[in-house]
Amino acid sequence: MRVPLLDPRTATGDVARFFEATALFRGRVPNSACTWAHVPDIAKFFLLAGTPLQREGAGGVLSCRIKEMAVLKTSHANSCNY
Repeated sequence: MRVPLLDPRTATGDVARFFEATALFRGRVPNSACTWAHVPDIAKFFLLAGTPLQREGAGGVLSCRIKEMAVLKTSHANSCNY
């Protein structure tokens, strides 16, 4: 069963604010955030913890290129459409 994505264009309240913050921090609202928005505590965690992990020099040793390759490989392995 797939969880439906919430639409940032029609979101209201805390969900709309989450999407606004996500776009501000990440430059876009990825599909993963549209899924996390169903559970506000999860959404807040991933916004605060996940965003720095995708940047260079946030305490990790992997480059952004390697991180993006891991994301793409995981998406492919899970039959994502992107």
